Amino acid sequence: MNTVWGRIESLGRSITENLEYTYKIFLMIYLSFRAGVLDQTQSFRQILSVLATQIYFTGWQAMPLISILALGTGGILVIQGMSNLTLLGGTEMIGNLIVVVLVREIGPLLTALVVIARSGTAVATEVGNMRANREIEALESMGINPLSFIVFPRIVGGVVSVLCLAFYFMLIAIIGGYLITQFFNNIPFSFYSESILRAFGKEDVAIFLLKNGFSGVIIFVVSCFQGLSVQKSPHEVPQVTTQAVVKSIIYVTVFNLAVTAVVYLNQLKKLGVL
Repeated sequence: MNTVWGRIESLGRSITENLEYTYKIFLMIYLSFRAGVLDQTQSFRQILSVLATQIYFTGWQAMPLISILALGTGGILVIQGMSNLTLLGGTEMIGNLIVVVLVREIGPLLTALVVIARSGTAVATEVGNMRANREIEALESMGINPLSFIVFPRIVGGVVSVLCLAFYFMLIAIIGGYLITQFFNNIPFSFYSESILRAFGKEDVAIFLLKNGFSGVIIFVVSCFQGLSVQKSPHEVPQVTTQAVVKSIIYVTVFNLAVTAVVYLNQLKKLGVL
C-alpha cells in the first residue's frame, strides 16, 4: 500500500513539475517577445546581426543534411507507395499518400529533430557558457536585457529557419522521390504532379505552418531557458544541454501527435463516424 501511495505521490510531483516548467516556458516566450519589441537599449542592427547569424547557422548550414534525409525519405516513400498502390490498383492515390505522410507528419518531425540535434544543442551550450562565464551579468550591468538581445533573435531566427528547412525538405523529398523512382517505375511527371496538387489543400498549409512554427519556437525557447538555468559551474553546461534536447523532443513530439489527433478526429466527425 505504501509502495502504491509512493508511486502516486511521485507521479503527482512529476506532473506538477512538468506543468510548472511549461508555464515558465510560455512565460519566457511572452517576456522575450515583449522585451524584443519594447526594449530599445540595444539597436535594431545589433538584434538583426544576431538574428542573421542564427538563420545562417540553423537554416543554411543544415541544408546538406536536410537534403540527404529528404532524398532518402522521399525516394523510399514514393517507391514503396507506388509498389503497393499498383498492386491494389490505386496509383492515383500516390498524391494523398505523399501529402499525408510527408507534408503532415514526417517532414515537420524530421526537420525538428535535425534542428534539435544541431542548433538546439549549440544554443543551450552557448547560452550556458555565457551564463557560467558571467557574460549575462556583464550584459545586465550595461543595461542590456538578455531576453531581448539573446533569446528573442534566436527564437525568431529559429522559427524562420525551421519553416524554410521544412519547406525545403518537402520540396526535395517530392522532386527527389520522383527522380529516384524513375529508376524503378516510369511514372509520367504530369500524373505525379497533378496527383499531389489534387491532394494538397488549405488544411495541409495550416498544419504545416502550425507544426513547424511551434517547433521553431519551442526548440529555441527551451534551449535558451536551459542555458540560462546554469548557475556558476561550467560543468552544468553538458547537463542542461542534454535536458534541452530531451525536453525539446518531448514537446515537439507531443504537440505533433496532438495536432494529428485533432485533425483526424475532426475528419471522422465530418464523415459521421463520431
